[in-house]
Amino acid sequence: MPSPMQLALEEARAAAARGEVPVGAVVTGPRGEILAMAGNRVEERRDPSAHAEMLALRAAAAARGSKLLDGCTLTVTLEPCAMCAQAASYFRISRLIFGAYDPKSGGVEHGARVFCHPQAHHKPEVVGGVEEQACAELLRHFFAARRNRAG
Repeated sequence: MPSPMQLALEEARAAAARGEVPVGAVVTGPRGEILAMAGNRVEERRDPSAHAEMLALRAAAAARGSKLLDGCTLTVTLEPCAMCAQAASYFRISRLIFGAYDPKSGGVEHGARVFCHPQAHHKPEVVGGVEEQACAELLRHFFAARRNRAG
């Protein structure tokens, strides 16, 4: 059985194939069961909030029939931006696992550092750098290909 990060990488690859920034996310329940998986759909939906994390969190909450995801884990291929980190806090995710760090747009270890603020509604356990090389490579290849097409 593939790990949640391997499933998130599959979602990221599928997003890249659709022309989306290759980010994938998986939400697992307290016993490790898959509740939801998603890849970015910003371009497809013409919606800047259609990040993989947002889509997976919403789908997991719907699957659970609850607005809260206590005991659940969000696994994502890229450090969440501030919007997605705040959403994880609002959904009460217990654990956040991410692959590649994002010094430019990250909101967990970089930038806004959402969970470090006293105003954070909820602070999940955070584990970064899981399969970091594979996650970062996917992004590097995607953006290099885009630069080559543009140039």
